[in-house]
Amino acid sequence: MSLSDTQNGRTASLLRKMGFSGRGLVIAVPTLWLLVFFLIPFLVVLKISVAEPLIARPPYSPLFVEGPDGWSIKATLSNYAYLLEDSLYIKAYWSSIKIAFFSTILTLLVGYPMAYYIARSQEPKRSLLLLLIVLPFWTSFLLRVYAWIGILKANGTLNGLLISLGIINEPLIILQTDIAVYIGVVYTYLPFMILPLYANLVKLDGSLLEASADLGASPISTFFRITLPLSLPGIIAGSMLVFIPVIGEYVIPALLGGPDTLMIGKVLWTEFFNNRDWPVASAVAIAMLIAVVVPVMFLRMAQTKAEENA
Repeated sequence: MSLSDTQNGRTASLLRKMGFSGRGLVIAVPTLWLLVFFLIPFLVVLKISVAEPLIARPPYSPLFVEGPDGWSIKATLSNYAYLLEDSLYIKAYWSSIKIAFFSTILTLLVGYPMAYYIARSQEPKRSLLLLLIVLPFWTSFLLRVYAWIGILKANGTLNGLLISLGIINEPLIILQTDIAVYIGVVYTYLPFMILPLYANLVKLDGSLLEASADLGASPISTFFRITLPLSLPGIIAGSMLVFIPVIGEYVIPALLGGPDTLMIGKVLWTEFFNNRDWPVASAVAIAMLIAVVVPVMFLRMAQTKAEENA
């Protein structure tokens, strides 16, 4: 036995004595990652959300205050109450959920046929199509959104093409509207819908489709009775990957949307950097997180229960 093997054996023995098994070490890495980059920032934002705004640095009151009787906690829920009193925040939440919902539906309608076609394709065509799907990730997200400004503006590529073909006589007003936001969101998040759907559809047993055709079912009937139900996990996964980040999207509405495009990401930016009201901004972020995470948790629990009963 070599010296390195002896040292590895001693290290493994020491880790077992400390209560770390091989599986525990594997789980510890993502757990530590979530602890450092999610839980700790979340607790910091939560602390700021129950503070009072101050004209100081930092622009919020401390959570622990030392007084004559010792240390005490100074917290308030007035920031959360303010979200319910001001209709701006309710409108922003509702607008964000609406845009995220319809964007997810549009992304699914566009992405499902593409994922199905890729999954049914043969190699090497399948690998080439997958490469084309992930190719936009090799370019800056900001540059891709800026490119849509040149395409959608009044004298842009799209209007120039439609006018040259004689389809329209005057330029269409697309930029700085909700339509432009939907276009930007669907284009940007389409790979997040296609990849989970592809991973699910590529495992679909082709013999099931053949059996359905042999029994006289039409292609449409086969799709709705076999393909669609079996691809439901991929639909749910893709929808969550699109819906959740779109709710808090800031760049696309800021660049492609107009002044009437109200989303919670823009409200957060305004509160943090323009109004310097960090407690209210933190309360907005916490409320948005709860509004998104809680339904997703129940959805995931229902999906797990359905898989166990199946």
